[in-house]
Amino acid sequence: MLVNYIPIALAILLEPKVLMYSKAGYDITPLSPETKNALLENLDEETFRVTQKAGTEQPFCGTLLDNKKDGFYACSVCGLPLFSSEHKYTSGTGWPSFFTTFAPEHVATKKDRSHGMVRTEILCARCDAHLGHEFEDGPKPTGKRYCLNSVSLHFFENGEDIPDLSKPIETETAYFAGGCFWGIEHYLQKGEGVINVESGYMQGLTESPTYKDVCTGMTKHAETVKVTFDPKVISFKTLLAAFMKMHDPTQINRQGPDYGTQYRSGIWFTSKEQQETSVDFIKELTDSELYDAKIATEIEAAKKFYPAEDVHQDYIEKTGRSCHVKNPWD
Repeated sequence: MLVNYIPIALAILLEPKVLMYSKAGYDITPLSPETKNALLENLDEETFRVTQKAGTEQPFCGTLLDNKKDGFYACSVCGLPLFSSEHKYTSGTGWPSFFTTFAPEHVATKKDRSHGMVRTEILCARCDAHLGHEFEDGPKPTGKRYCLNSVSLHFFENGEDIPDLSKPIETETAYFAGGCFWGIEHYLQKGEGVINVESGYMQGLTESPTYKDVCTGMTKHAETVKVTFDPKVISFKTLLAAFMKMHDPTQINRQGPDYGTQYRSGIWFTSKEQQETSVDFIKELTDSELYDAKIATEIEAAKKFYPAEDVHQDYIEKTGRSCHVKNPWD
């Protein structure tokens, strides 16, 4: 069932909330009761029964069971993309089945102890609609079987017009280098409107460098973070100001206890606007006489970003280690 999302999308944009994003770039902020109720008024009786009362449709009766078109499957209540056609397979159970999700953050789970057994119920992370259940008997590489009710989903074929609530938000990307990327990544991702921060290497001479390569100083790469953000919520200048507060931009080829060109301070701009904002902001800082020494932050056009190894992503969250980088949001 396709809901008219236009007035509802406007209501969501206007309501006050703490925003939550998936790394895929979608707004997954839980809906307010008012917005959810407005969506529920559009549902037919069967869709309401299944999505709101954890019902189950009869096997081999769902309209999407044998659908083999290319596209994605969205929540029939709020429109959030949940599963992709490329991950759909024939399980023989009588319900549409997938071996992974469209994005991990888009689907929530909870224990279901009904019917005298313990199962894993799956729900839409944004509107809490019941979708089906997750089982451990799926194919490789995940071994998962996400067993869905057709009425819990709305299928959008590739090339079809998509409502705003089923689209990713329009994002912008910024790149900052300020010493060890662990701390820069950790604190920048706490900014309201920041969708994702990833550690990596930039502005060097070689392709696909490793952490070991970069540490030699021979590749000339800088430890850099890639910041994906919602420019309607947080501006590039706000991120830039936070970045400059996090480290000492007067230090040359070092930051705190870390020495080497890989630890240099840099802003790698992706647009003329970012370049001009960076130049003007550093001039403001220089004129303010906040620093005793000259600001050494480099401003260059962004070259290719090479993601760092998995061990370096969310390093502080994983290890609990502290870092000399300052929290700019305090």
